[in-house]
Amino acid sequence: MSRILLGVAGGIAAYKAAELLRRLKESGHDVTVVPTRAALEFVGATTWAALSGHPVSTEVFEEPASVPHVSLGRQADLVVVAPATADLLARAATGRADDLLTNCLLTATCPVVYAPAMHTEMWRHPATQANVATLRQRGAVVVDPASGRLTGADSGPGRLPEAVELAAIAQVVLDRPELAARAATRDLAGLRVLISAGGTREPIDPVRFIGNASSGLMGYALARAAVLRGAQVQLVAANVELPAPAGAVVSTARTTAELQEQMVKYAAEADVIVMSAAPADFRPEAAAGQKIKKTSADQDLDLHLVQNPDILAGLVAERSDPQQVIVGFAAETAPDPEQLVELGRAKLARKGCDLLVLNAVGGGRVFGQADSEIRLLVAGADSAADRGADRGADDAADGRTPTQPPALAGSKDLLAHHIWDAAGKIRARR
Repeated sequence: MSRILLGVAGGIAAYKAAELLRRLKESGHDVTVVPTRAALEFVGATTWAALSGHPVSTEVFEEPASVPHVSLGRQADLVVVAPATADLLARAATGRADDLLTNCLLTATCPVVYAPAMHTEMWRHPATQANVATLRQRGAVVVDPASGRLTGADSGPGRLPEAVELAAIAQVVLDRPELAARAATRDLAGLRVLISAGGTREPIDPVRFIGNASSGLMGYALARAAVLRGAQVQLVAANVELPAPAGAVVSTARTTAELQEQMVKYAAEADVIVMSAAPADFRPEAAAGQKIKKTSADQDLDLHLVQNPDILAGLVAERSDPQQVIVGFAAETAPDPEQLVELGRAKLARKGCDLLVLNAVGGGRVFGQADSEIRLLVAGADSAADRGADRGADDAADGRTPTQPPALAGSKDLLAHHIWDAAGKIRARR
């Protein structure tokens, strides 16, 4: 169980922090809420105390015997400020200490995550952008706001990302604190990435389709991780029922043909392409124009299926920039890890991509699940790297027999960062 300090600044989005608090608590974390005075104008102290199970204070001089302005920051494993208003960002950037929250920010030695929320003009103002840059230079993670409906009829960038996204970012930083530094330095800044997510659906008739169980969770985690680390993200979503990742540009597709069209449209401008969607390999030769009726109890239905285009292989074949990195996914069923890896290696060779993310599926694993297990296979390297693991490369350097690629397990958000790390290493070698 980690100790999280949840700072809440005074904006209308403060009500969404209550959902974030609930998610953090349900994940097993001990959360103390420190609101600003203005935040209590939107959500009262009673609500925060009831949801967190801890007393709530905004002032340095309340309960002075416990020295809360020092102890809360020192004891925290993570500080999350959501929403972080323009005023809070300015006070944090200039080192102000005029309430309990800003005092805690000055005494915290753990990673700090800010989730800004404000009107578009305030977010884009040079003063706010300078404050964000200052906080990032000091090692803080500042999450870009989402675009969407704001207060009243206004719409644009400045919306607080959804609680599920913020909770995922918080968990990743707790699991791998070094990622806070990468997010703060925006180590993927300047990189243009194209990601596909979800599963395609091939119509049989107007109400039925052939599809698969892919939920899009992995692709959305990849988009979220890339945005957090500064990349420019184009996401093509195939039948995904999830809130759009804040900071990503999203287009949609339904069938494999539509997904192929969208991927080809954006591929030439991408530095990295990640084909995490699960396109249907086959489609009905012809879809019925009207609903197919069942006319008798013993009626059979014969469908003639034809192959869909191989999107991943096509992207590799049409690649014109030798610096471009293409990442594929393989969802395989195998009785043991050795056979799983052999299937993955065969697909890696067949598709011609640079990196293959290998999953073992079946039995309720992977699809629709928050956690997963992957193995990374790298093409075009030595025998150890071809097994997809730094550990294998270390073995070879020491004269030992290279190992099988290790299984990387955890949340899909955490695994997404492993994938970006691997893709970054491939790009750096070119």
